[in-house]
Amino acid sequence: MGVKRIKSFDLGKNVYLRVQKTLKSWLLLLLLAGIWGSSFILMKKGMYTENHEIIFDSLQVGSLRMLIASSALLPFALRSLRLIKHPKDWLFFITVGCCGNFFPAFLFTYAETGVSSGYAGMLNSFTPIFTLIIGWLVFKQKLTSIQLTGAGIGTLGILLLVYTGKHTSQHAEWKHILSIVLATFLYGISLNTIKHRLQHYPSVGISALAFFTIFIPSLIAFFVFGTPNVISNHPHATEGLTYIAILALIGTAGAVVLFNVIIRLSSTLFASSVTYLIPIVAVIIGTYFGEKITFGQLLSMGVILIGILFANYGHTLIQRKSS
Repeated sequence: MGVKRIKSFDLGKNVYLRVQKTLKSWLLLLLLAGIWGSSFILMKKGMYTENHEIIFDSLQVGSLRMLIASSALLPFALRSLRLIKHPKDWLFFITVGCCGNFFPAFLFTYAETGVSSGYAGMLNSFTPIFTLIIGWLVFKQKLTSIQLTGAGIGTLGILLLVYTGKHTSQHAEWKHILSIVLATFLYGISLNTIKHRLQHYPSVGISALAFFTIFIPSLIAFFVFGTPNVISNHPHATEGLTYIAILALIGTAGAVVLFNVIIRLSSTLFASSVTYLIPIVAVIIGTYFGEKITFGQLLSMGVILIGILFANYGHTLIQRKSS
């Protein structure tokens, strides 16, 4: 009887811990979706005044964002240097720094010179697709038919959301759209590098060391693109800089740490699912700033959520049903 009680207690404890871990993952995912979903409007407000007069150009916003974020994480990076055991790991941190942060920062701000913030958020949902493809092709990650089905459902929702939200775009050219697609491809590389090559490092250490590798390039870009001149002379520089600072500190440095925590708690697929939720947040913010929301958009959001649930928990539901 005593052995049975111990086993029953252990089983109950394991179930409780599993549920607690799942709940924590979802809460963090929703928080991250809110932060990153609002980052697109912050980019726009960092570039333009209310009258759509330019403050900082796309290159200046990108360099400012990366410099502020890498500076904020610099103390953590210096403390994390002792954690590096293998010199080859520097290559992985450089990959995460460049592919997960540096280049996408410039690609997204450039894209937003031609598309609305809401539409940029929708296009960002290509990330889970590239995460799956790169994980399968490069890192030999096994995918189940259920995961592929869930990703397919989510992708269908994304396409519907992009189609129904075309009115939010500003007559974008293909180069603006493709710059976001390229950025999401780079995100896919970064995600898989973190999951398959850097999991033995703490979340804060991964983020800090990745940003450490791009500190000097960000500093160089800050001066090369003439950002100090704008800060000194533009009458709305303080306004734009405030939005960029919020974007860098909360939407970049803080969010990247949070993102790596989610990867550690769950999986790259679950973590990248945040990009399915980002368009929802982007549309909600768009309505706050006067954009209309349609029934088609609401329907698309529902399809996206079904895809997330199916990709992450479909196998569990089927196993329970079969047992």
